This record gives sequence, structure tokens and C-alpha cells, in this order.
Amino acid sequence: VQLQASGGGLVQAGGSLRLSCAASGRTFSNYVMGWFRAAPGKEREFVAAVTPRDSTSYTDSVKGRFTISRDNAKNTLHLQMNSLKPEDTAVYYCAADLSLSRYSGHYEYWGQGTQVTVSS
Repeated sequence: VQLQASGGGLVQAGGSLRLSCAASGRTFSNYVMGWFRAAPGKEREFVAAVTPRDSTSYTDSVKGRFTISRDNAKNTLHLQMNSLKPEDTAVYYCAADLSLSRYSGHYEYWGQGTQVTVSS
């Protein structure tokens, strides 16, 4: 699976961004899709994931603010990010695997990352 993330940018605290991840190469609908992020000087961490049956999971710090969704017809993954905080600043990566995990090392396929910067 080839993944291409987009949609990052600079936004003020309290603002919103919508990330997208375009997939190609394999049957997108078979894969668990996840978003991870890496802040400067920190390890990559789990943000959210959605299963082929649209079951979702989130890390506690983004619950109620971020929404992960998938469009299997368009082979696209989204992450709607609202009420952004400076601590959300990171490079965001999309990832794909055939099973669900919150561990980044579990995922087989990765996009190139998109920078999200939230100013205070």
C-alpha cells in the first residue's frame, strides 16, 4: 500500500485542520488505518485508528476533538482536528496494516508525514 498524507499547516490554537491520506496499490478497505504523530524530540505516538468495519479508537488526549474517518470508495483516510492545542504540534503520519494496534512498530505501511503547527 502506498500512502500519501496531506493537509497539514499552521493554525492558531482553537482552530481546525483536516488531514487526508490517499492510498493506492492494495485493497484499501481491507486495512486498518491509523494516524500517528511525532513531536520534536519525541517518539512517534498513536493518535487514532479506524478498522475496516469503521470501529474507531483514539488516544485520550484527542478524544472529543479529533475524528478519524475513511472513505473506501475514494481510498482515502481523514483526520478532522478541532480545538487544536499547541501540544498537538507534530508531524502526522498515516499508516496501514491488516490488524489493529496502537504500537507504531506494528504497522507495515507508512505515508511520508505532514507537518501540523499550532501557535498559541
